[in-house]
Amino acid sequence: MTQHQSNRAVMAEAFADEDVIDLRKVWGAVMRHKWGIITLPLLVAMLSYLYASTLTPIFQGTSTLLIQPPTSNVVGIQGVESTAASREHLATQFELLKSRAIAEAVVNELNLINHPEFAAQIQADDRFSWRSIINWRAWVETAGLDDVLPTTRPEDIDPVIVTADERLERAVNAFRNRVGVEPRRNTQLVDISVEMADPATAAQAANALARNYIERQIQSRLEMTEQATDWMSRRLSELKEELDASERRLQTYVEQEDLVDMGGVTTVEAAELSQINDRLVDARQAFARAENEFRQIADYELSEWRDQATTPAVRSNSLVAEFIAAEVRARARVEELAQRYGPQHPRMIEARDELNAATESLRGQVEQIVASIEQSYQLSQSNLRSLETTFNENREAIRSVQSKAAQFRQLQREVDSNRTLYDRFLNRLNETSATADIEDANARIVDLAITPRSPVKPRVGQITIIAAVLAFMLAVGMALLREQLDNRLRTSSDVEEKLTTPMLGLLPLQKQHRLRSDLARLYHKDSERTFSEAIRTIRTSVVLSGLDNPHKRIVVTSSIPGEGKTSLACNLSVALGQMERVLLIEADMRKPTLRRVYGIARGQPGLADVVARNATLDDAIHHFDGIDVMACGTLPPNPLELLSSKRFSNLLEQLDHTYDRIVIDAPPVQAVTDPLVLSTYANAVIYMVKADSTPAPLARKGLSRLAEVNAPVTGVVLGHVDVDKASKYGYGYKYADAGYYDYYGYSSGEKA
Repeated sequence: MTQHQSNRAVMAEAFADEDVIDLRKVWGAVMRHKWGIITLPLLVAMLSYLYASTLTPIFQGTSTLLIQPPTSNVVGIQGVESTAASREHLATQFELLKSRAIAEAVVNELNLINHPEFAAQIQADDRFSWRSIINWRAWVETAGLDDVLPTTRPEDIDPVIVTADERLERAVNAFRNRVGVEPRRNTQLVDISVEMADPATAAQAANALARNYIERQIQSRLEMTEQATDWMSRRLSELKEELDASERRLQTYVEQEDLVDMGGVTTVEAAELSQINDRLVDARQAFARAENEFRQIADYELSEWRDQATTPAVRSNSLVAEFIAAEVRARARVEELAQRYGPQHPRMIEARDELNAATESLRGQVEQIVASIEQSYQLSQSNLRSLETTFNENREAIRSVQSKAAQFRQLQREVDSNRTLYDRFLNRLNETSATADIEDANARIVDLAITPRSPVKPRVGQITIIAAVLAFMLAVGMALLREQLDNRLRTSSDVEEKLTTPMLGLLPLQKQHRLRSDLARLYHKDSERTFSEAIRTIRTSVVLSGLDNPHKRIVVTSSIPGEGKTSLACNLSVALGQMERVLLIEADMRKPTLRRVYGIARGQPGLADVVARNATLDDAIHHFDGIDVMACGTLPPNPLELLSSKRFSNLLEQLDHTYDRIVIDAPPVQAVTDPLVLSTYANAVIYMVKADSTPAPLARKGLSRLAEVNAPVTGVVLGHVDVDKASKYGYGYKYADAGYYDYYGYSSGEKA
């Protein structure tokens, strides 16, 4: 890999990893479009202010209500309606405040139907209805449906007559659209507002709305109480009849069955049978336990007593547990002594005797427990059979008693239920009757609305500020969008990021030198220190990029004509000529310019003549500004074939022995293919880009074409950079990295 390819790869990787937002670029984009960003908000603010000033001022009358959840009455007796305070209750009250009934009451009270503000709106609705008829006829005629749909001329239609009910309905709807209900946060206070162009009427309407709401609340509660009283009176009579009937049925049944009520409806016979039944239940439970224990030992009846000792029924006995523990200790002692003494040792004999005694004791206890379990099982079984026999003998009597008791309990529950319901309704009726005349609303007016002095709509200042802020945001967004869509190369960072090619330097825009001949020979003028320092920076970059392998042949090209490649080639040649022998060759044989730059007489031989062997090098080479210059000479009919010839290659090899550097001014890459051929002879290719003009895709395409022929592209030079504009608008902060120091006053003014 060559040096310039390595640099390109490193640079591309570095900028690929840089994914942060560059605020200085954003600020630069804003500053470049600052006048548009300032003008648009000002214009929008002015238009918004003028429009808002023409709107009719709207005043708002606001009264405040305290709406409490339904509570108990002042005498401490609960009312009819629910006392549950909930969010849904408050929301319901808010909707009632905006209901049509209350709005209609306010309209009638204040005679708003004849108010000029509402009358104008009603008339506007009438005109709209009339216009609808006219528009319908026009649509029918336009659609060509005259023969299909009947049309009526306006003069044949009777005027639309609006009835009083329709006018009232429209006035009520218009008033409801002006009503607002806003609860205060974390309180039970509610603000009722009415917006109208008439401030006095707005305040009156808000107060009337609050009063009508309270009156309707009181009226509603009184009506509910009256309705509840009437209904409960009728219901109480029905409940009284049901209670008397249920009591008669109970008394008749008791007398008929000769029942004795002694704390739990039963008879003497039923009590005895109940006791037998209880004993039978206990006997069954005892038999179940005994049977369970017996089944445990019965499974081991063919086994030895030791197997029976492992059953839960036997092992749970405390004595068995003690004997088992004693046997375990004796056995452990025998095993311990067996490790030290023989079987005939007295201590061993004594230990085995103890073990045998413990085993016999355990066996005796187990057999005793097993015998007791069998005996208990037989006794419980016998007892159960006896009780079942007794119970079966009296089954019919028991069933009869149970049936009577069930029927009695059912009749008794009916009586109790009817009596409880009757008592509740009687108490409720008494409470309702006592509180019928002292019902109170759950809302009261806290603050009455006063006549507003200033309008709430339109808020001219707020509208103007919001419009200006939105316009400002839109302007900034459009500016940033325009910057994103603008693919022109402006700065050194653009070159490195968008072209992924090293930056050799930049050339400042020379506004006072508009002629190409002046720009091409600007380096040797001492007055242009800035431009000279930029050329020296480029020279340094070129020299340093070829320390190991000096760039003897340097080709200068660009994307399209007019980007300043010829001026760069001329000035760079002069800068290199201060240190080495340099030859500037004009290889642009289609639109040559060096003849005008250096004042070479027309007809003088040049490169084309030398390659065609119509002139010698001495005839074609001229000396200007400390360097040798070989212009194009006679325009050949086939420049590409001339440059691709062996004679041109031999000429370059011949010139290599005479000069240290050969700078070749090549045509643009996008115009012709000559630069691609010239790049095959070069050691370095310098690509010229015009700042704020050359699109990045165009430059990338040119570099791509050079890369296809493996051209040794050393780097890019950014020309025509407006330094003042760059510094002013904030996109020249990386120029120092490119070596452009003279803008900051570091140039000594002396040429190296």
